[in-house]
Amino acid sequence: MRAKKHNPDLLLLIITLTLLSIGLIMVYSASAIWAAYKFNDSFFFAKRQLLFAGAGVVAMFFIMQIDYWTWRKYSKMFLILCFVLLVAVLIPGIGMERNGSRSWIGVGAFSIQPSEFTKLAMIAYLSKFLSEQQKHITTLKKGLFPSLGLVFLAFGMIMLQPDLGTGTVMVGTCVVMIFVAGARISHFMWLGIIGLGGFVALIASAPYRIKRITSYLDPWADPLGSGFQMIQSLLAIGPGGLFGLGLGQSRQKFFYLPEPQTDFIFAILSEELGFIGGSFVILLFALLLWRGIRIAIGAPDLYGSFLAVGIISMVAIQVMINIGVVTGLIPVTGITLPFLSYGGSSLTLMLMAIGVLLNISKHSRY
Repeated sequence: MRAKKHNPDLLLLIITLTLLSIGLIMVYSASAIWAAYKFNDSFFFAKRQLLFAGAGVVAMFFIMQIDYWTWRKYSKMFLILCFVLLVAVLIPGIGMERNGSRSWIGVGAFSIQPSEFTKLAMIAYLSKFLSEQQKHITTLKKGLFPSLGLVFLAFGMIMLQPDLGTGTVMVGTCVVMIFVAGARISHFMWLGIIGLGGFVALIASAPYRIKRITSYLDPWADPLGSGFQMIQSLLAIGPGGLFGLGLGQSRQKFFYLPEPQTDFIFAILSEELGFIGGSFVILLFALLLWRGIRIAIGAPDLYGSFLAVGIISMVAIQVMINIGVVTGLIPVTGITLPFLSYGGSSLTLMLMAIGVLLNISKHSRY
C-alpha cells in the first residue's frame, strides 16, 4: 500500500528552479556575441531557451500531478515509441544531421532529439522490470541478461546516429539501477571487462574519437585542431580565479570557445563567476542528488524507488561527465550540463524527469 499523498519536495523544486534561472542568465551571457554575429540578434539563443524553459516548467508541474504509477502502466508503449523515433531519425529527409551526428527530427522551426527521451523511457521501463523481477536479478538468464539486453539494444540504435555521449549516460544510468536492484558484483566485474573492451572498440572505430583521446592526453600537441576546444575551455576557467571576471565579462566567448552556450557553458560560468560561482552550481547539483536519494529511499514501493534512482543517476552522471570534460578530467564528448546548457530536448527532458521525481516525493515516507 502506498503512503498517503502530501506536498512535493519543496527544496528539490527550489533547487531545480534556481539552476534553471542560472542557466537562462548564462545562456544569454555565453551566446550574446555569437548570436549577434550570426543572427543579428544577441537574444536569439536566450529567447529560444526561455521558450524551452517555459514549456519544460509547465510540463514539470503537469507531470508532478500524474501518479508515478502511470509511467509503469505505459512504460512499454513509451519505449516502443522512442525506438520508432530512433529508427525514423536515421531516415534521410526525416532526420537532421548536425556536427556529423544524425540525432534530430525537425518539428517546424524547432527540432527534437529522440535519444534524450529514450533515456527517460528506458528508466521507466527498466524500473518496472526490476520491481517485478528483483528476486531473479542475481541470476544471468532471468535477471541480468534480459535487462542489459534491452539497454544495449537501445544503445546500439543510438550509436547508429552516432551519439556516444547520450548512449553512455543511458547505459551508466541503467547499470546503476541494476546494481541498486541487487545484481552480483562478480557479474558486474566480468561485464565491466567486456564493456571496456567494447568501449575501446567503439573509440578505435572512429578516427575523430581517437583524436579526442590523444587531445585529452596532450591538447597542446594539436592546439589548433583536436586540442583547440579543451585548451580554450581551460583558458576560460583559469583566468576566472576566485571571484571571476564578472557577469558578462567573459573573453573566451568572443569566438574563441566554439558555441559556448552548449556543452561548455560551465567554462564560461567559471570564467565570469569564478571558483565561487562554479562551486555554488556544483553544490546545487549535490543538493539535488541528496534530495533524489532521499526520495528514492522513502518511496513506498520498489517501482518508485527504482524510478527515483534512475532519474537522479541520469542527472548525476550527466553532470559529472560534462564538468569532467570542461575541466579536462575526461576526453571531450557531447554532453549537456542539465538545466544550464542551451538545448530544447535536453532541458525539457530534465524538467519532465524532475516532475516525475516530485510526484514520487508526494508519496515518500520522508
